[in-house]
Amino acid sequence: MVATLQDPEVIAVRSGEQLELSKLEPWLRNHLPSAEGPLTVQQFGGGHANLTYLLKFPDAEYVLRRPPLGPVAASSHDMTREHRVLKRLVEAFPLAPQSYILCTNLAVLGVNFHIMERRHGIIIRSTLPKSLQGQAGLNCRVGNMVVDVLTDLHQVNPEAVELGKLGRPEGFVQRQLDGWQRRWQNAKDQEIRDVDRIIRWLERNTPHPQATTLLHNDYKLDNLMVETDDLTEPVAVLDWDMTTRGDPLMDFGYLLNFWNEAGDDPNWYGISKMPTNHRGFPTRAEVVERYARRSGLDLSGIAWYQVFGVFKFLVIVQQIYIRYLRGQTKDQRFAHYNDQVAHLAKKGVSLIPNR
Repeated sequence: MVATLQDPEVIAVRSGEQLELSKLEPWLRNHLPSAEGPLTVQQFGGGHANLTYLLKFPDAEYVLRRPPLGPVAASSHDMTREHRVLKRLVEAFPLAPQSYILCTNLAVLGVNFHIMERRHGIIIRSTLPKSLQGQAGLNCRVGNMVVDVLTDLHQVNPEAVELGKLGRPEGFVQRQLDGWQRRWQNAKDQEIRDVDRIIRWLERNTPHPQATTLLHNDYKLDNLMVETDDLTEPVAVLDWDMTTRGDPLMDFGYLLNFWNEAGDDPNWYGISKMPTNHRGFPTRAEVVERYARRSGLDLSGIAWYQVFGVFKFLVIVQQIYIRYLRGQTKDQRFAHYNDQVAHLAKKGVSLIPNR
């Protein structure tokens, strides 16, 4: 039987984000094993874009993933890609939950969605759990684990899990820079000079990749689930809808964007901050050294990737904010995301070397 303990990660489904059960439920019963008996639907409340639901039957639990409401950027929130990756990646990277089935029949929910495995654990978000407060040694191990999980992903052979043709690694970095610039232009509601300055610097200093690996493309602490009773033990890496192949330092630079440390400008924290500024967590310099040692890559040019990570994230925040302005979501968490965009822009400029 499915456990009935209260799960800290799930909430009642938010208003306006309900699933059309009259169409979904028959589809589930026709396509999933153990989809028998009454169905209970809850929502995972921590995400900011894709909508994720817990489907509970008396003898089984599943997770449903679908894109956010309203128009979305091209190639974003790709449930077909996420299903393709998670169907096989678990064979070489056990922290990837398995996806069971993809639905492309728009008559069911109006969008593509997929059904995947449920993993149990907790997610460390912006607040440090009580069990880590004042525990410098434990915090150090958690921080190192976060880096090591990413390094392990980058060491997976894509061919071994039939993902050797995923994405287009050739020219990946330049396409990413061009693509996120277009997203900024499409989502912005005002001109921000600091963003223009970031873009100019990134264009003038675009690096040449040292390697091609699988990329998560949204790797940070709140996409990592850990054991409830041992926060140093990873259970799952979540949110794979942007997975591709390309320069692994794009993943690592994005992670550095969230890696706070003591003495940082408090405005840097913004949303989805990682509480790595607490005593014991490795500093960014230590994180860079650890990743370099484990990956064998030269990180002397990591500043470009970190600045790009800030730029990418501020565009994501702006995309969420513009959806709120347009009434495509009524989630009040997004009402002041414009302030976060401005803070992130200043952060990006501050990280430019020799500015």
